[in-house]
Amino acid sequence: MNQNAEAIIVFCSYLCIGKDVRPLDSREWEKLARWLAANEMEPKNLLEFTRADFYEKLQCSTAQADRLLRLIGRSASLSFEVGSYENMGVQLVTRADGTYPKELKKKLRIAYPPIFYCAGNLELLEDPTVGYVGSRAVEAQDVEFTARTVQKTLERGFSVVSGGAKGVDSAAETEALRQGGRAVVFLADSLMQRLKKRDVLEAVQEGRLLLLSAVKPDAGFQTRIAMERNRLIYSQSSGTVAVRSELNKGGTWAGATECLKHGWCPVFCWNHPKYAGNAALIKKGAIPIDTSWDGDVLKLPAPPAPQEEVGEQITFFDN
Repeated sequence: MNQNAEAIIVFCSYLCIGKDVRPLDSREWEKLARWLAANEMEPKNLLEFTRADFYEKLQCSTAQADRLLRLIGRSASLSFEVGSYENMGVQLVTRADGTYPKELKKKLRIAYPPIFYCAGNLELLEDPTVGYVGSRAVEAQDVEFTARTVQKTLERGFSVVSGGAKGVDSAAETEALRQGGRAVVFLADSLMQRLKKRDVLEAVQEGRLLLLSAVKPDAGFQTRIAMERNRLIYSQSSGTVAVRSELNKGGTWAGATECLKHGWCPVFCWNHPKYAGNAALIKKGAIPIDTSWDGDVLKLPAPPAPQEEVGEQITFFDN
């Protein structure tokens, strides 16, 4: 691990959090990283800063300087805990590492996590992927549509990327692995709990499954993290399939509308006649698909031809 990566872990990791230790979030770190670049410094330089340096160079308040010094003060215990996780097959990847997901950097600009806890083959991040999102509460027809669509996208050379949640996400991941494909999963909760499942561990060890989490490996589920996780799925994808969405509520709706707003990737939505949420996403710009779709997320429909306006004829001459 390089020294810049170590510095990011010191300032941003949620491992070894004691009293009054509050790591920097992604936006706080981004501001600090911009300051470092402007002053021709690197993250590792911060580890040598004294209280006076934080006051004079960064113009920190007393509280801000204390916070940063407390983060630096946990370096030794943090190094030990990082080593313990590595021994369990969980590695940390930071924004200073060449293995960090490149698509996230490119599409999310400043709103991407400074650290991921990972288990599996990081080379899977180089695969072209299709995202799969949808409701946790699914019916048999939703699972069937997901499985058929995953098969089509796998045949076109895409891996699956999902959020690992119950319902559509899990159905897509399971089908991809069942068919011998590969999957990247951005988790919103405990990475360690997932690794306790035998089929998950086997897929990780075989290099066909990569698990990533922006929260520490034993963290419980957090709604905020789950919502932020949605943008990771879209940003990693060449195109994302929304199988089933509630109308105006829920994570699938929030993630899909955010993606349509920012244009991280094309959104393909099952044009189901009884799913009001799906119909609304299509009206907002999602591409309608059905069971006849060929799975090609790179082939986008041509925009509709502009309609000629028919109005009163204007003449410049008197009759």
